[in-house]
Amino acid sequence: MNTEEKNERLLLRNLKDAGCNAEMIARFFELHNTGNRHEQLKLLFSHREDLLQKLHKSQNRLDCLDYLIYDIKKHK
Repeated sequence: MNTEEKNERLLLRNLKDAGCNAEMIARFFELHNTGNRHEQLKLLFSHREDLLQKLHKSQNRLDCLDYLIYDIKKHK
């Protein structure tokens, strides 16, 4: 396996680990093969924003649960 193949395998693993779906991965590699780094970055930043929004939503849910736990313990 040459260096380029290793790099592509690492990229693929990283994209999968980051939660990218097959469509996004295919688009990323299309952009990679044409050397369009600007569009690659836009794609990655968009995915990052989606993940961050999900994280914030989960954090809000945790805050609600923490409040309920606190309230129940307070009234024991």
